[in-house]
Amino acid sequence: MLRKTVAEALKKRHFINVASSDLHGKPNGVSKFILKSDTSYIYLVDYSLSRTYSNIKTNPRVSLSFFDVEALLGYQINGPVEIIEAGKEYDDISAELLEREISLSTERIIKGVSTGKKHEHFEVANPKKFVIFKVKMDEIAEVTYSGEIRREKS
Repeated sequence: MLRKTVAEALKKRHFINVASSDLHGKPNGVSKFILKSDTSYIYLVDYSLSRTYSNIKTNPRVSLSFFDVEALLGYQINGPVEIIEAGKEYDDISAELLEREISLSTERIIKGVSTGKKHEHFEVANPKKFVIFKVKMDEIAEVTYSGEIRREKS
């Protein structure tokens, strides 16, 4: 089942590529921070509230993509997006985001110290304004290194 494979692969990632477009078809591609995922939804954080945010406000569908280097498999996830900007779900997610950012900062510091690799920025700061993109996984595609494509729709 592709959904389970994608959900497991996303647990190892911090960012995913997001492609959106405005109503005139002008594309925009950018990486977004993955807060969490399950077999139905991916929750992404948007700190900048710029082109992706405005595109989703007018055209609430995105295409997500990432490559699993260990498995040599590429993935594409297409689906509608709900923007979460306030309310109980937003507050709950904000607490999860803070925990995730602390964990990521700690991981980067430990890795930097243990490898001697210097980073310009170790910590991730929770900005005052951000939104959550709740992406429903309507269609998933897996692409092998030989070009074979498997698809799964909800």
